[in-house]
Amino acid sequence: MLLMYCIVMVMTLAMTGVALLYARRRQLVDEPGERRSHSVATARGGGIAIVVMTLLGCMALLGIGLKQPTFIGFVVGFTAVAIIGWIDDHRPLSVKIRLGIHVLAALAFALSVLAELGVSAGGMTFALLAFTLCLVLTNVWNFMDGINGIAAGTGVVVFLAYSMLSSYFWQGITLVLSAACLGFLFWNFPKAKIFMGDVSSGAIGFAGGSALIMAAVWLMTNMKDGAVYASPLPVIVLVVLLSAPLAPFLVDTSLTLGRRILNKEPWWTAHAQHAYQVLARRFGHPRVTLGYVVLSAVGVGLVAYFYRSSMIVVLCSGMVWYICNVIFWLFVQRKLAK
Repeated sequence: MLLMYCIVMVMTLAMTGVALLYARRRQLVDEPGERRSHSVATARGGGIAIVVMTLLGCMALLGIGLKQPTFIGFVVGFTAVAIIGWIDDHRPLSVKIRLGIHVLAALAFALSVLAELGVSAGGMTFALLAFTLCLVLTNVWNFMDGINGIAAGTGVVVFLAYSMLSSYFWQGITLVLSAACLGFLFWNFPKAKIFMGDVSSGAIGFAGGSALIMAAVWLMTNMKDGAVYASPLPVIVLVVLLSAPLAPFLVDTSLTLGRRILNKEPWWTAHAQHAYQVLARRFGHPRVTLGYVVLSAVGVGLVAYFYRSSMIVVLCSGMVWYICNVIFWLFVQRKLAK
């Protein structure tokens, strides 16, 4: 596993260098501006290396994966999100087209979850959560990919954590994703030579939602001798805890966009109002990125410590962590965004 991790990391590093040459030749560049957090023109689309390495990992695990309907659902959805992102990096598309593809990708994975688990209360709950999380995280990761290293750095931690709570196949995919994000960081942190681009920011979010659901499925089935819970409530409670590493991203995005919607601002357009962007203007990209990665790691610690606890303890620990993130967001927006 360690050898595979290192090989994927090095291959992603090299492939991102090729992507940088391609971006410069095609003039795929993000210019600095009032609604952006960078100050110099920077190439974009380097995340194609993460996408390619992930799909190569899926091919390597093809024999195992074909036994699981979720393999097909993941590959179809992940590829669709990546392709629409790649096109958008070259020629901006309307939000309706992008969101439409994201919905179809999330639906493909949700249906594959239902096919794998069967039509039961537990299976239906997992499928609904799969659709919601894949759709939400596809866009959350895109919104949070705004300063050097934050999207890839968090990906390293999140996918490494889910690899420890997954079946053999999903362990392989999540390890590839973690290693690929780490290889990309060489070009993106602390100073960005190339940005991830929509090609992988959305795809990584989709993969995060898929990995979270499959980790929940694995824990449920193994903790209950192969039987998925019949009641939806325990499934939802476990997913709340497993999403703890993603809480900084989910809270920052949901509260920021919610405020923009209440203020009747076009929430889908570029802006610099997220808490991480406010912090970056004051403390710089590296410190803020490391801070968010640490917060994600704390969420991983909560999962590791509480996932075998009683349902009420699992729910309370997850909710307390989300409340802490909300308080943090409120502090940043009220005290530092002036």
